[in-house]
Order: sequence, then structure tokens, then C-alpha cells
Amino acid sequence: MAKNMDEEVRADASFEDVGDEPRVYELGFHVDPELPMEEVKKAYQAVRESIAGKGTVIAEGEPEKIQLAYTISRQDVAGRRDFDSAYFSWIAYEATPAGHAEIVAAAGADTHLIRFIDVLTTKDAARHAVEMHELRMKAPEHTESPEEAAGAELDAALENVVV
Repeated sequence: MAKNMDEEVRADASFEDVGDEPRVYELGFHVDPELPMEEVKKAYQAVRESIAGKGTVIAEGEPEKIQLAYTISRQDVAGRRDFDSAYFSWIAYEATPAGHAEIVAAAGADTHLIRFIDVLTTKDAARHAVEMHELRMKAPEHTESPEEAAGAELDAALENVVV
């Protein structure tokens, strides 16, 4: 048990910001869904400019409104706010540990961001995410009408009927 814990600690320590060598990170963030689209784009640009000032942008995903898997509650000056949807965006970037710390601090101070996560990644993984998103956007969305679904269920049920 103690050996496993030591291995986990060493594995986690490998992700710490040590030295001055640039590393690749990905910042994923949710923007307030109640903002007008113009303000969402401005918030996204502000985060992007903050990153570009401290590092190099490698790949990015523009804000898209999504339904959240669970409600996020946030306390602010006006009181508690609950969010069931948000504009999700992400930016992969390369920065030094000092630049990374400044980017994370700026994201934490941005009041338009509901929540964010910053993870260590690779250039290849970031580029692959862009490619996968483009493929999903090109693929036709299959939608089945309720009548087709009911007809298919009826046909399946009739096949299983024994006379």
C-alpha cells in the first residue's frame, strides 16, 4: 500500500512546474450563459490574449453553448447563481512555468468564467482534438423521426409474435 502511494506521489510530481522549460497546457473553461454572444466572444478573446501574452497558442476551440452534465452553483456579490448550461471553450498553449502560473491566476480572476480547468497535455493531443472536432462537425447528424422509431419498434415486435 505504501509503495503504491509513493509511486503515485512521484507520478504526480512529474507534472509539477519545475525549471524554465516551456510545457504544453490546455485551459478549458465555461463562460456565463446569460451573457450576450458579443460579451462571450469578448471574454474568450480576453482569455486568448492573456495566453498569447504569456505563451504561444497551439490550438483552440471557439465558445459553444452546451448543456452541463450537472448544475454548477456559484456564489457572487448578487447571491448564489445556478448554471445548467454554459459556453464551453478551450485553448491549448505552450508556456513557461511562470507564464503558466500567471495565466491560471488571470483565469481565476475573470468574473465571466464560471469554472475552468488547466491540464498538462502535448501538442499532438491538442491538434488531434481539433481534428476530431472538425470531423464531428462534417459528419451528418442522424435524426430519426418519432414515426420511424415507432414503426421500427412495431416491426420488431411483429417479428417476435408467434401465431
